Order: sequence, then structure tokens, then C-alpha cells
Amino acid sequence: MNANLADVLKDLRTPKKLGRLVVAPSFVAGEFDSHAVDAPFLFFHEGRYQMLYTGWDTVGYRTGLATSTDLLQWKKEGLVLDRGGKGALTEFNASLTSILRENALYGRGDLKQVGGRYVGTYHAYPEKGYEAGPAVIGLCLGDDLRHWEVLPWVLRAEEGAAWESGGLYKSWLMEEGGTYYLSYNAKDRAEGKWREQIGVAVSDDLERWERYAGNPVLGNGPAGSLDELFASDPCVLRHGDWWVMFYYGLDAQGRAQDSVAFSADLLHWQKSKEILIPVGPPGSVDTRYAHKPGLVAKDGRLYHFYCAVRPARDGDTGAVQHPEVRGISVAHN
Repeated sequence: MNANLADVLKDLRTPKKLGRLVVAPSFVAGEFDSHAVDAPFLFFHEGRYQMLYTGWDTVGYRTGLATSTDLLQWKKEGLVLDRGGKGALTEFNASLTSILRENALYGRGDLKQVGGRYVGTYHAYPEKGYEAGPAVIGLCLGDDLRHWEVLPWVLRAEEGAAWESGGLYKSWLMEEGGTYYLSYNAKDRAEGKWREQIGVAVSDDLERWERYAGNPVLGNGPAGSLDELFASDPCVLRHGDWWVMFYYGLDAQGRAQDSVAFSADLLHWQKSKEILIPVGPPGSVDTRYAHKPGLVAKDGRLYHFYCAVRPARDGDTGAVQHPEVRGISVAHN
């Protein structure tokens, strides 16, 4: 890594872990986030910091919203994207993972509109259960953050290359210079031991999308690397002269941890090979996984939100039977 990137990396480190969940599962049967909370997306809107998050209730994913004034204390505001009706693309899952926002890493994350509407990106799995079947990625439009028009899919595995043939995952939508970029991770097979990597599709009108011929733009690392098995869940922002892609890697020991890569053009990426959010020691909120980045800044301080996972202990989950506690935590600099 050159000296310039080494200096940029200093601004991206967030070594001060809060050590607790800021958004946790409800562990109340029948609620949309009864069993798990996942995939934080951070932004600033209507005078408050806000977070989209995905809840899981054993049927599939649905999307909730939480708000905060200080980024450490969060209030759940309820469901904002529910599943669709029978036969709908979102019949079993509706995970809203990003909304078009400003690109500056150290900005507030203000939302942007296109034609007077907010533009979000979701993914949906076709079957009941935990990420069951090959998911598709689509867009949705909102006049506000609680009422979304779900559009048909724009990307699906059947139309992609071999590296994404097993199904698509979380996506990140952004705009730069009149071009829209949709970054996403995908897996190479639907069952068994698969690998996940990150690709990008581009559009000038949000309707016609073209996968980049050089996909995947962020692939797996060599044996022993932090992302040997997975390079997943892109979060792409601008810092100085560089684009930075926060993502998580899964290594051969089963540790999922956040890292970052750099690009000058949004297509060619150089990995830092540094673990920004390591898994914690036994007993910590993130002793199993520390992954799936979502970032925002406040008063010159960077806050790195992530999905923290640990094994469940007796009494953790109330009447809900679940083997782990999966929620959102944060680290800052």
C-alpha cells in the first residue's frame, strides 16, 4: 500500500467499540425482528440520524427503522418495508439495504432524491426461511420513508456470471457524475460450501442496468487471508481523493470481520488487508461475528456500525428459541 493510502486508512479506523448492542432483536414471537437484527444502513434525515435494519422472524426478512440524536442511543420506529402478498416478488422477504444518499464519508449522510422521490434498493429471497433460494435485487421508490413502491427486480442470478449463479445478496446504491452504481455481493453456488464476492452494475437512468465486464471487482483473497471465503456487503463512500469500500471478509476459521478497499474509479479496487472491526473475546457481543458495515459521521467522528453476533446464553431470548444473539453494535474513533 502506498503512503497516501496508508494516511487515508488512519482516518477509517474506529478502535473504540461500544461493547453493547444499540439495536437488538425483540425476542417477542410475532414481531418482525423477533429472532435477529441485521444489515445496518445509516443516514441523516429530518433532523435525526436514522438507521434501516433488517429483521428476521423465521419466515423471512422485513425492514425496520431506528432513530437517534447521538448515534449511541437508538429508538426503534417500527416496520417500514413489509413483505408483499401471495405471489409477490417480496412474498417472503423484503430487505431494504440502502437508500441513495450523499457520498462523503465524513458527511452526515443526507438522503438524495430523484424526480422528487427517494430511491432504495432491496433484495428478496423466493422461499420461506433463512435466506432460502437465490435472491434478486430490485429498486423501490418512496415519497417518504414509510411508504415504498416496490419495483420489479433489476438483477437476478440467472442473468449473471458463474461467480453469482447461486444468488444475490445485499446491495449499495450510489450516484456519481450522473451515473448510478449498484454494488452487491453474490455467491457462486446455492448449496453446500459457497464463496461470496462483490460486483457492480451501472446505469444512467435507474432502469437499464449493465453488469461491469470486470466483475467481480472485489474477489476472495488467498488462503489464510481475512476474506478467503467471503468478500461481502459493500458500503461505498468518498474520502478525499479516494473511494473507500467497507466490506466484510470471512476466513477459513469462520471469522467474519470488517475491512476496507480503495479505488480511484469505482471499478478497480485495492484491498487494505486490515481488519477494522475484529471479532471480540469470549463473552463479548461480537465473539462470533463482527461484520456487515454501515457508516456515518458526526462532529468529525466516524461511527462504524456492524452486525455483532454471539452464541445465546440461558435467558437471552425469552420465549423465542434461537441459538445466537444477532444485533447491531458500533465502534468509533
